[in-house]
Amino acid sequence: MDELIIETKPKNLSRVLAFVESHTGALPKKSQYRINIAVDEIFTNISNYAYQNEPGIAVIRVAVNDAVTIEFEDSGVPYNPIAQTEPNLTQSAEERAPGGLGVFMTQKLMDTVEYRREGGKNILTLKKGVS
Repeated sequence: MDELIIETKPKNLSRVLAFVESHTGALPKKSQYRINIAVDEIFTNISNYAYQNEPGIAVIRVAVNDAVTIEFEDSGVPYNPIAQTEPNLTQSAEERAPGGLGVFMTQKLMDTVEYRREGGKNILTLKKGVS
């Protein structure tokens, strides 16, 4: 897997997207679009919450073979985003508890989303078939 080590500042999102796109550029536009949305959501969450509004470091890894695999690693506060309950989409935006839509959307856009805590690090892996 190729990797990018980057400070978790929102302004670095464009660098993260460019890194991922450098590996996924040959995919159909629909797949690229879905991957970009997921990458945006996850990196933004890491930037805003992993280090409690302080800059930290994230490692983003990408591999493309029969599927695109994107791994996000940070050593911020332990947080398993896929263990959260799904947002209630039948409620209006005003009634719904804040948060959770980005992870929910990521799970719908990607084929698999897996989380593990290993060596004091959060590791979130996204996979999307290349068809």
